[in-house]
Amino acid sequence: MVIRTGIIGFSEGNGHPFSFSAIVNGYDSKAFSEAGWPVILDYLSRQPADMFGIGDARIYCAWTQDHSLTQKLCAACNIERAVKAPEEMLGHIDALIIARDDWQTHAKFAMPFLEAGIPVFIDKPLSLDVAELAAFRPYLESGLLMSTSGLRYAIELDEYTQNKDKIGNIRFVSATVVNDLDKYGIHMLDALSGIGFSEPQFISRADTEHQSYDIRYENGVTLRLDCLGTVSKTFRINIYGDKGNLHLELSNNFMAFRRTLECFFGMVVNRKPPIAPDNVIKTMNLIRQAKSIAPCQMLEVSDA
Repeated sequence: MVIRTGIIGFSEGNGHPFSFSAIVNGYDSKAFSEAGWPVILDYLSRQPADMFGIGDARIYCAWTQDHSLTQKLCAACNIERAVKAPEEMLGHIDALIIARDDWQTHAKFAMPFLEAGIPVFIDKPLSLDVAELAAFRPYLESGLLMSTSGLRYAIELDEYTQNKDKIGNIRFVSATVVNDLDKYGIHMLDALSGIGFSEPQFISRADTEHQSYDIRYENGVTLRLDCLGTVSKTFRINIYGDKGNLHLELSNNFMAFRRTLECFFGMVVNRKPPIAPDNVIKTMNLIRQAKSIAPCQMLEVSDA
């Protein structure tokens, strides 16, 4: 049975409505080119045809704040219906993707669908509001809600899982990313969470012009996370062990997004959380607390 899926976007600078929809539905090269997003079109065009489509899923309808943009999205990604209001999707879809990274809008868009029993994927970050996280938790636990950075599933991280013995006991990890903590630092936090760094205990902030944090995890390892602001693209993780080192540049967006969508549609079918709910909530709390910390201050990471 086809999983008819709605997609909601768009937030400035975030092309996920286009990339996610194309991965599920395929795409029209001419219409995609006319819509913009040349970087996305470039990596889509380098994929073999059999990499498009995920099981029985289909992006059936779309909404953005600008109906002309919605129509471009539909033309570019073979989406059947452009709706003029999100609520028009209710009763017509089996799943929903909220492909916006402005967390302040997530609860508003998601709750009507979650309350109707429709599984929802929400782009990172889920929310930095304590009350909203509490409202989202039951849906995370029941397998109706998934939220993560796609880099949790980056194919480059396979090199770590395949070479753990060669690295040995981890002594230190550093991660460097463009832009700021909540929209881009989460890429690194979720990527590392996916390989076992999921229990932050203490955080401190360095006295630097950019956002720089030291995060101590339950396993005793410290992560230095540097969010550099406006610089050339970098999504880099360095892992230092007592036997060897590993340096990863997370650059294959297509595979990261495809794997993320595979996990989401798996959840739609089996109603099992693909990510531990506590993991999601703890990362949101970590980011919220990190944003409030003063330079040279250390803070114990709490659950609220």
